Amino acid sequence: MEALTFNNTDLILLSVSGALLIIQAIYYFGLYNRIHINNRAFKRGDVHFTQELPPLSVIISARNDSENLRKFLPAILEQDYPDFEVIVINDGSTDESETLLNSLEDKYHHLYHSFTPEDSKYISRKKLALTLAIKASKHNWLVLTEANCQPASNQWLRLMARNFTSRTEVVLGYSGYEAGKGWLHRRVAFDSLFTSLSYLGWALAGKPYMGLGRNMAYRKELFFNNKGFSAHLNLQRGDDDLFINQVAKGSNTRVETDVNATMRMQPIEYYKDWKEERVSYMATSRYYKGVQESSLKLETTTRLLFHLLFVATLVVSVLSFHWLVFGIAFIIWALRYTMQAIIINKTATEMGEKRHYYFILPIFDFLLPIQSLGFKLYRLYRGKSDFMRR
Repeated sequence: MEALTFNNTDLILLSVSGALLIIQAIYYFGLYNRIHINNRAFKRGDVHFTQELPPLSVIISARNDSENLRKFLPAILEQDYPDFEVIVINDGSTDESETLLNSLEDKYHHLYHSFTPEDSKYISRKKLALTLAIKASKHNWLVLTEANCQPASNQWLRLMARNFTSRTEVVLGYSGYEAGKGWLHRRVAFDSLFTSLSYLGWALAGKPYMGLGRNMAYRKELFFNNKGFSAHLNLQRGDDDLFINQVAKGSNTRVETDVNATMRMQPIEYYKDWKEERVSYMATSRYYKGVQESSLKLETTTRLLFHLLFVATLVVSVLSFHWLVFGIAFIIWALRYTMQAIIINKTATEMGEKRHYYFILPIFDFLLPIQSLGFKLYRLYRGKSDFMRR
């Protein structure tokens, strides 16, 4: 009978663990599972698209990206789309980008390129490059991507454009890393996947709060009506996430989740490059409007508490030889892991990810918030001036 009795400590640990499990389930089924729900709705015919294919302009800012442009730009130029142009802004490159772009323009007459003035100061060069490209574009619909991105198919533009309804002003798409070898590549790919589950999930829930410039579209008139990037010209970054945070609403934003509309990126080779990218986005995320960022911090907090309470419960149960408490704690942990593994890996498969996460999932699940905290401390150490325009 003693095995069936619980002291106050046991009851508190198990009750709080159960409550945290419920909170986590709300996030996973209500937010992170949204991409899968949208794909199911599309298969049932519940998602409606426009039949029109308006002319559009693809915008790319490139800096010393000659190798990426050589590999990936043809896949964009050869999209199966009736009327589009591609504008590349060569942002002060010192490699062979200019020669390559001139050569490609001879072959592809819908490719145009320009450059940003070398003496440009006191403004983010990327924001200046994108603004120049947008001003030079011929069409109202703008599709933005980056030089290191390759569309998953030649239907990318058609799939993005099917969302260009009369009410739509912003379209967000998925981007992921190609599978690479090694611990760093796994961490980067998982971090990117989880970020997509979050911001695309919020957008599908009718509350968009950010976007990534690797795969998104918006109207040219929306850009100019909101005075472009003027609201955050003091920051080096923010040309994608902060701008979308400023202009996107549930009523004017759609998300394209077809696997053939995804963007694939080459694996990041060096930790310092990934760290710089993550820290730069953290420098802009503090300016986000809306409750989404605070809500995600709550998810992170409850996740860490869940893991800590699980370990604490196991220790207490072992020390007291209370194996029933040990078993209940493990069942609670297993329920969350099963829920998490199914949702994350199902979405990864649907979005064309070749890597899946099972045995390594608990490690990344605990490591992500820890590494994010480390990046935030590093950003504070560097100070705000490192992320301001110069």
